[in-house]
Amino acid sequence: QSIRSEMVATLMELGIPVEAHHHEVATGGQCEIDMRYQDLVTMADNVMYYKYVCKNVAARHGKVVTFMPKPLYQDNGSGMHVHFSLWKNGKPLFAGNKYAGMSEMGLYAIGGLLKHAKALCALCNPTTNSYKRLVPGYEAPVNLVYSSRNRSAAIRIPMYSENPKTKRIEFRCPDSSCNPYLAFSAMVMAAIDGIQNKIHPGDPMDKDIYKLSAEEYETIRSAPASLEEALDDLESDHEFLLKGDVFTADVIHYWVKY
Repeated sequence: QSIRSEMVATLMELGIPVEAHHHEVATGGQCEIDMRYQDLVTMADNVMYYKYVCKNVAARHGKVVTFMPKPLYQDNGSGMHVHFSLWKNGKPLFAGNKYAGMSEMGLYAIGGLLKHAKALCALCNPTTNSYKRLVPGYEAPVNLVYSSRNRSAAIRIPMYSENPKTKRIEFRCPDSSCNPYLAFSAMVMAAIDGIQNKIHPGDPMDKDIYKLSAEEYETIRSAPASLEEALDDLESDHEFLLKGDVFTADVIHYWVKY
């Protein structure tokens, strides 16, 4: 607790606002520190500072911090849940009167994320260890569905507040072995693809996924089971990333190759 507080204080001194911190469910001193939202590049910068600060504050106390997605077998892994929203002229575009207070645009964004989720994993979960975390039974988001309350869903819509300014999407698949600049950009491109092509995400999955019948469960798509599978998905589904030259074919080619 005191080391975690020192990490938070150091981040604040560096001008990085922190909203909350708490112990998480896994053993071995698993902690969560939540940074306040910023624009995309600033937030990616802050992720890099965050890892640097946590590792160095821990080292000062003779401890080691790991950001491995699944450091301990048969224990909960560590994700990097990414909350994001789109705004225009100071207005939140994801707030509306559809499911869970979302706008139609917000639902289309979810549709794009779900459609491209498998390819996104190649950028958001880029290590072999990433796929040891994405397994059923440890609150990990293996199911490519959305919900306002289901923690095993890949996309959750947080419901902490009625304020439209807090309306956002939480993509729960990524882990902190990723490059945040690539991961955040890819997520936004998937959301934009959903919006431009009006990809509806279908019905939310609010039932307990563990209590579904075999027939119901069969219809749910799952996150890739391995890095190899995710890279195959990226190879076959990356057109959405090339729009506006945000990513180039070269970047995708060499990412897969490496």
